[in-house]
Amino acid sequence: MYQKYKSVETVKPGGLDLKDRLVGVQRVTKVTKGGRAFGFSAIVVVGDENGVVGHGLGKSKEVATAIAKAIEDAKKNLIRIPLNRGTLPHEQKGKFGGARVYIQPASHGTGVIAGGAVRAVLEAVGVHDVLSKSQGSSNPHNVVKATFDALLQLRDARTVANQRGVSLEKVFKG
Repeated sequence: MYQKYKSVETVKPGGLDLKDRLVGVQRVTKVTKGGRAFGFSAIVVVGDENGVVGHGLGKSKEVATAIAKAIEDAKKNLIRIPLNRGTLPHEQKGKFGGARVYIQPASHGTGVIAGGAVRAVLEAVGVHDVLSKSQGSSNPHNVVKATFDALLQLRDARTVANQRGVSLEKVFKG
């Protein structure tokens, strides 16, 4: 699922205290010759609020089973995100489909300045201080995936130093 990203650390759900957040439930309709068949699609974000997060999609005829399926799907796609004292290491843009998301680190005490689906993802990751802007499509499926695109591109200072083959001090002081 995350093949195009270089330094993605996948995580197994065992031993983690995961909390789930329901991002959205949509009622979908399939029109047949016998009438309309209603179903539900749910998107859920799970995370341990300490850098581990995943998202999942579930579909079913009932809302409760759609949510349960989404949670199971999210637990299969857990990844670790680098955090820096309750905020992000650097600013980043993400996009998926028509959705664009911009996330930026903020000073301590700012809080999570984000709306809807972006807020759910950032709170599940464990980010406490961040500024964000969502542009383009407001479809929750695409906004969640755009937020994950931005988060997966984040790199902490140690990763940058290892990739460049220089010391950690040289990354900061040039």
